[in-house]
Formats: sequence, C-alpha cells, structure tokens
Amino acid sequence: MSGQEPRTFRSMFISDVHLGSKAAKAEFLIDFLRYHDADIIYLVGDIVDGWRLRRSWHWPQSHNDVVQKLLRKARKGANITYIAGNHDEFARQFQGVHFGGIVVADRAIHETADGKRLLVIHGDQFDTVVHNARWLAYLGDHAYDAAMLVNRVVTRLRQLLGLPYWSFSSWAKANVKKAVNFIGSFQTMLAEEARRSHVDGIICGHIHHAAIENFGDVQYINTGDWVESCTAVVEHFDGRMEILTWAQVLPEAPDEPFIPLLLEDRVGQAA
Repeated sequence: MSGQEPRTFRSMFISDVHLGSKAAKAEFLIDFLRYHDADIIYLVGDIVDGWRLRRSWHWPQSHNDVVQKLLRKARKGANITYIAGNHDEFARQFQGVHFGGIVVADRAIHETADGKRLLVIHGDQFDTVVHNARWLAYLGDHAYDAAMLVNRVVTRLRQLLGLPYWSFSSWAKANVKKAVNFIGSFQTMLAEEARRSHVDGIICGHIHHAAIENFGDVQYINTGDWVESCTAVVEHFDGRMEILTWAQVLPEAPDEPFIPLLLEDRVGQAA
C-alpha cells in the first residue's frame, strides 16, 4: 500500500491480537494500523496473551512494533481505551490507570455519531467455561494451540502451492455444530447484557468470530481477531459500523500469499 493515504474513521475497535503467541499476525496488524486511523480506538481485550507468555516467552520485534504503533497513535491525539480480557486479565488491576496515553478499563460505554450507546466489553465474563471452570479453559487453550499448529502446516502447504491464506480453525468454528451453537449462545447472552445495561448495543471480542447482527432492538458487534481472520470494526463519521478485513482493505491484491479471509457468518444455520 505504498503511497496510499491513511483512511480515517471516527472510531476503531480491535481485539484478540494475542501478542506473545506464535499465532499472532502482528505484521498484518502493523500494516493495517499504518493505513487506518481513528479519533477513538478501543482495544477490546486479549491484546497481550499472558497465558502463553507464562508458559514460554515469545516476544519478537513485530509484537513490540504493534505496541509502539499504538503508543504513537496515542501521542498524536487518538483517545485509546484498553479493555482487559481473560488472556490479559492482569490489566484489570490497573483500571483507570493511564499508560502512555492509553487508559485501562474493564468496560466502557461508547456513544456513536448518530447517538447510539454501545457497551464495549471483551466478553469472557459471559463464557461459562472461562468463568466457572478455569482448568477447562486452560485445557481448551491447549487444544486451540493444536488447531493453530494445524493452521501453520496448512498455510505452509498452501503457500508452496501459491494459494491464498485459509484458516482451518476459522473453518472448523463456522462448520462444527457445537462451535456454531456456542457462538449463537454467546451472542444471545451478550445481547441480553446490553438490554440489562440499558444500551443500544454491545461490542465485544473473545470468540474470534466477527459479526454485526441485530437481536431484536439490540445490535451485537464482534470485532473478530488478529490470529485467524484478521478483522477490525470501524465506525464511520455518520455512525455506521463496518467490519474490515486485512484482505478487503487493500486496493489490489499484493504479492504476499498470506491473505486472511473472513468466513461468512453461519450462526443460525446449524441443524
């Protein structure tokens, strides 16, 4: 995208980057942040993966570059809020504290340009596995690591064949009945939380499945992730919300073979 002018939005929402894990697509996010600005930025949890860092230290320069890029945006005047998630739950003890112009919070209320009030929360609080059976969550985390290992093998084979990036874990999540049912239940619980909070909608992350849907009078928005689908949610200056993917924002396909694809939402299609 050399020579392209940055696109500017009123607000931008990014979650589940998982810096500190080998699966993080830090280079893709750096490229995205280079060409996308916003007056307001929400980091909607799991930006840093404390769970994996506790198991083994992995912090390449590209992960540090993501942090520096965000801090630079804060210095230039962007209003940045870091919403803590379950993988970076250590941040919850710093609620209200500013780090380099970035404020830490457990949740926030965002008011859109057209007057809607949206609750911004990571969403792990409504994942019963994480909330009630932490040991099972860690077991699931190891299973996810295995899925990402399969991803890397498939990605390498597709690269050798000249094929674009394709996420095995995203495909499984969109097609396996239990995963689809879990996504649907999660969305319903988050929509109910929005109603209890007397807001017009909710923006979350956690399940790595980008979506913008209406549940009756409540709008449910999930930012997706930067491990599998490489997505972000942006608010235009008229209040319209949109999901962007790293592949879709490029003016033309680059030579880079790793182009993330966003699988279409199949929630509600399960038998």
